[in-house]
Amino acid sequence: QVQLVESGGGLVQAGGSLRLSCAASGSILRINDMGWYRQAPGNQRDLVAVISSGGSTNYADSVKGRFTISRDNAKNTVYLQMNSLKPEDTAVYYCNAVLSSAYAPAFRGYWGQGTQVTVSS
Repeated sequence: QVQLVESGGGLVQAGGSLRLSCAASGSILRINDMGWYRQAPGNQRDLVAVISSGGSTNYADSVKGRFTISRDNAKNTVYLQMNSLKPEDTAVYYCNAVLSSAYAPAFRGYWGQGTQVTVSS
């Protein structure tokens, strides 16, 4: 059974920083892309940032220059460093990983449970 466990959310003032972590566990064979998405109340879930297994990254325009995604392949973990946070960054942040496992060898996407990020003005 594959699990993605997120941590690091919380309440921060505008201009502050937070670092999110997401660790994948289970009978994992290989992980391709890992990413972060966010969903504010009443909105759809949108891509924030994604990183490939080789380290290539892509960001939503709204977070470019403020957020940095990274990963530790040895730990099956992806991080999101969020600086200069704004109230509009308030959302539930979800981790996603495209991976294959011993129980499901075909690559598919898995989601974490989500972590709340609240930025006060």
